[in-house]
Amino acid sequence: MNEYPKKVFLNGEILDGENAKISVFDRGFIFGDGIYEVMVQIGGRFFYETAHLGRLSGCLKKINIDFEVATLKKDIARLLEACRLKDEDCLLYIQVTRGVAPRQHAFPTKSVPTVMMYAVPKLLPDSNTVNAAVISGNDFRWSRCDIKMTSLLGNVMANELAMQQQCYEMVLVREGIITEASHCNVFFVKDTTVYTHPANEFILNGITRKIVLELCRDLKIQVIEQGVPLTSIATMDEAFLTGTSTQIAAIRQIDAHSFYKNNEIGPVTKRLQDAFLKLKIAHAEQQLK
Repeated sequence: MNEYPKKVFLNGEILDGENAKISVFDRGFIFGDGIYEVMVQIGGRFFYETAHLGRLSGCLKKINIDFEVATLKKDIARLLEACRLKDEDCLLYIQVTRGVAPRQHAFPTKSVPTVMMYAVPKLLPDSNTVNAAVISGNDFRWSRCDIKMTSLLGNVMANELAMQQQCYEMVLVREGIITEASHCNVFFVKDTTVYTHPANEFILNGITRKIVLELCRDLKIQVIEQGVPLTSIATMDEAFLTGTSTQIAAIRQIDAHSFYKNNEIGPVTKRLQDAFLKLKIAHAEQQLK
């Protein structure tokens, strides 16, 4: 996103973006004590909305923020109406923090969650044509990466290192094993079998990751949920990234190792991209009925 949203939902109100303010004592500001979620609207309906809101609810429960996510649906509709995005392709960002309280590390006994949302126009391409060059680096984040928290300094630092080298992403390595990337999940292909790190505390179990696993089952592509050692990437045939806005993006190179001689896409990656596109088309057509 290259510009600020025009409207922001904040604690029940819809405000002009420049007038949306939070307290300096909000624990989201002081500690990064909050959860966020991002989803995209395609053809007038949010893509896998139930899964995204379910993950938001689950992550809030993991850090003991008492907030009923189901109440957001009517507020999302109000926000889209105010932004004139009700039937338009757009991206929705949702953030819920523990709220305002005097600064102390322990959870406050009384605080009201701060709820913020905004929507911006976002038209996803049919398929992601990026053929990414990525670098690898040490996964120096904490050990609860399954929580989609607003405290993203480790991810931000990793992505900045990638940008400094004109690369799309950094894949993260923990004890020699590739976990995920700074804002994507990572998949590899060897002899038509797909490999990806298991959904444990060291990765965020992405919604697009789950969709890809479903597509693999539908396409009879074998999947092994097992992390790939960094030292083994030269033995892999293909690699790709997944994410809500990334969709499915082929990786052409990790560090000095190239998967393809030219700017091509591996056959398994392409099958999954095509299947993902069909899923989006079916989603949009369902809204028209």
